[in-house]
Amino acid sequence: MDKKPKIHLMEALVPVVFLVLLLAYNVQAVFGDEALSGSNQLALFFGAAVAALIGFRHKVSFSYMMDRVAKNISSTSGAILILLFVGGLAGTWLISGIVPSMIYYGLKILSPTIFLAATVVICCIVSLATGSSWSTTATVGIALIGIGKALQIPEGMIAGAIISGAYFGDKISPLSDTTNLAAAVAEVDLFTHIRYMLYTTIPSISITLLIFFILGFFRQLDPHQSVEVDDMLRAIESTFYIHPVLLLVPALVIYLIVRRTQPLIALMLGTVLGGVFAVIFQSHVLEGLAGVGSLDFRTAYKIVFDAITVDTAIETDNAVLQELFSSSGMSGMLSTIWLIIAAMTFGGVMEAIGALDAISQALLRAARGDFGAFFSTATTCIFFNGTVSDQYLAIVVPGKMYKKTFDDRGLAPENLSRTLEDSGTVTSVLFPWNTGGAYNSRVLSVDTVQYLPFAFFNLLSPLMTLLFAFFKIRIRYCPKTPSQP
Repeated sequence: MDKKPKIHLMEALVPVVFLVLLLAYNVQAVFGDEALSGSNQLALFFGAAVAALIGFRHKVSFSYMMDRVAKNISSTSGAILILLFVGGLAGTWLISGIVPSMIYYGLKILSPTIFLAATVVICCIVSLATGSSWSTTATVGIALIGIGKALQIPEGMIAGAIISGAYFGDKISPLSDTTNLAAAVAEVDLFTHIRYMLYTTIPSISITLLIFFILGFFRQLDPHQSVEVDDMLRAIESTFYIHPVLLLVPALVIYLIVRRTQPLIALMLGTVLGGVFAVIFQSHVLEGLAGVGSLDFRTAYKIVFDAITVDTAIETDNAVLQELFSSSGMSGMLSTIWLIIAAMTFGGVMEAIGALDAISQALLRAARGDFGAFFSTATTCIFFNGTVSDQYLAIVVPGKMYKKTFDDRGLAPENLSRTLEDSGTVTSVLFPWNTGGAYNSRVLSVDTVQYLPFAFFNLLSPLMTLLFAFFKIRIRYCPKTPSQP
């Protein structure tokens, strides 16, 4: 049998419940922060195995399940390549002095009081310009996490501020793929969709900024910390050649992405230019890494390639900077890629056996009244982010499912597109095994569970869309035009 069976809801929930319990046990009782190093990946494979057993019971062939898994993994090939080049970029931007320069100037400009709110604003601007949360975290996000750590701000707070700002632009920029996708699925004009999203997005980002401003207000820089910051500035100056010209590389990468260059191409170019700048401006750093007195072509070539591919650490007397001046290169991304493959395997088997359809149909039947339509759509988006582990599917599948429901209730299509973005786009980053969560956790070197409580914009957005729906605030109606079968 090479088609999805119709299975009972309780059967469909068995693999999900099994996976949640196993993941919770791994994180809470056994592995803790090390769970993402392998145990959670294995839990996803075990969850897929449980789902496969249910599929065998309903005569779903193994080849069909593997076909769905292969298609799922294939859909993430672009994300996997981007992850690898983000790892390489982090390595060359370290040895070239690009990231140290960004940290240096950031420490001079930003104080702990305004840092968190400023981080949100900076990431909002960059993500609006690029239309990409991933590009934002991979460029300014890497620098901001370093500056925040140097200012002794908890890394969960810093990452939460970065992600909040990054997903603001990812959600409403006309350059964003998810923004265009949600509008297309709901069959609504792109700029109508964006304008309508502002009703829920502006309150969400405003509350986020207020919270981070309040958190920053209690983080004054005391005299002791001021001395530490001065020590770090001197340590950076003594280790690297610091100059504004080094910032041309990240500026170019951001410019290319704004000009709609494919992120993979922009990141690859940024990685190569980082290596070139390292040879030109930081030859003494490369000599120190190689343990030689003078730099030749072969040595420089090896050090740059090592920075792109494997662990690199630059020695410094400052303990805080020692942690910041290290990179794992492309090899550091492999556990995240493993996690994505495991998540895609689980999602593919769940789709093949009809489990996702069974759960989705149950949510669809629960849609009673206008609020029920909004609630079911938002819940389904979040559910798909947690099971299928891909934000694009979390937009497309619920969008197709609930299009007729919204039409039949006379709800304008922008209601659907807004709900898809408020619940699908922004919540992907909240699941460690979702491509969004896995990517951002690895790039920022902060576990998902650490930044989740501080990703205020991402937590508020689905709540805001449901609040507007419940109180019928800015809900647009149109004459009922039931969708054709």
